[in-house]
Amino acid sequence: MRSVIRYAEWTLGADTTPGAAGPIHVMECTTCLDTSPPSDTRDGPEDWAIRHTARHHDHAGFRAVVTSFSRVTPAPGNPLYEQPSPR
Repeated sequence: MRSVIRYAEWTLGADTTPGAAGPIHVMECTTCLDTSPPSDTRDGPEDWAIRHTARHHDHAGFRAVVTSFSRVTPAPGNPLYEQPSPR
């Protein structure tokens, strides 16, 4: 049997559960669409962009892509608030 909780409060925020991935950074060349390897810091992708422009002088524009992960959790007052969240 399944139950329905109506009008319960929920929150959405960064996923901080154990083992959750942090933000992932990538740089994409807006000229050729080549991309840096993904990284959990900005340093590697930014270094890649500089090296890419050094090799291709007319490729100077880049798109910074940051992927972050979020999780919905019960808010105080929600009947599920005190229960551990399933992973």
